[in-house]
Amino acid sequence: MKDKIFEDLFVLELANNHWGKVERGLKIVEDFAQIVRFNNVRAAIKLQFRDVDSFIHNDFKNRQDIRYIKKTMATKMDIKDYQILVDSIRTHNCITMATPFDEKSVDMCVKLGVQIIKIASSDLNDWILIEKIATTRKPVIVSTGGSSLKDIDDLVTFFDHRSIPLAINHCVSVYPSEKNELELNQIDFLKNRYPDHVIGFSTHERNEDIEDAIMMAYAKGARTFERHIDINADGIAVSPYCSLPEDLDRWIKGYKKAVVACGHSAETKVVAPRKEVTYLDALVRGVYARWDLPKGHKLTEDDIYLAIPLQKGQISCREFMKGEVLLCDIKKDAPIKIDDIDSPYAKNKDLKQLIYDRGL
Repeated sequence: MKDKIFEDLFVLELANNHWGKVERGLKIVEDFAQIVRFNNVRAAIKLQFRDVDSFIHNDFKNRQDIRYIKKTMATKMDIKDYQILVDSIRTHNCITMATPFDEKSVDMCVKLGVQIIKIASSDLNDWILIEKIATTRKPVIVSTGGSSLKDIDDLVTFFDHRSIPLAINHCVSVYPSEKNELELNQIDFLKNRYPDHVIGFSTHERNEDIEDAIMMAYAKGARTFERHIDINADGIAVSPYCSLPEDLDRWIKGYKKAVVACGHSAETKVVAPRKEVTYLDALVRGVYARWDLPKGHKLTEDDIYLAIPLQKGQISCREFMKGEVLLCDIKKDAPIKIDDIDSPYAKNKDLKQLIYDRGL
């Protein structure tokens, strides 16, 4: 069930890069919304929600040696703070989006009016959370990093049966991902297996590789794109898989180059542009008389030879058919023209005009 909300959508993953500070979060929203506006694209800015009090077991909340717990505790925000960020995302004309990591956070998505919900790769088979997300009836994007085929099939079937729009992101959950780890052929696999769904690319490669990756992903058929974002401020180190505003600008411009290069839809044969047809017509061989031919003669392959250049009004190797009757005498080495033969296609005005419009 393809949904327009997913088509050519850029998901900017703010994640926890606000570091628990509303002001830093607002700065990220503002800086990246400018890039979105200047490039005239559709974008969602995505937050991550966790009910920290229940998400982390009480016995482990002070464990500074466990990175995930330490960062979750350090970046804790309450719903009032998230409301400010969500309002700012709306004010900057971006789509509101969030990844809830627990059931209470799904309720927060509803309360804050978040438009799209993301299921993280780690939660692709967390059915308690997934069933809670489905009750919202909101469009969902899922990342498939580290998943099995059965995991994805089950999830797609679940949302299809409930008629909830679902986009499926190819994702490699390695931070950062090296070039040899991108596995972009999986986009082809997902497109072929789930043709009724928008397929996307959730990307974690280093910033020097982002243009090549998004161009290849678009060419393979990905139509929603997700990347982590951050700003260089407050002395906080920027992770190598996070993009600064200038990186995102290059990323989007890479996408636009791919759109131009890929051209029209893959669903139909494109009509060749006039300049291409004109160029190819100049390479086509024309039909010439091998010897003097009298009026009323039925042409055979022995009576003609093919050579360039093709002249205006002259029939080419494309139109020649054995048994065509000459309507006039033709001298040796003279071009045989459309008006010189009795043939059904000689009476087709449109074809005749094309033959007179081409050649020298």
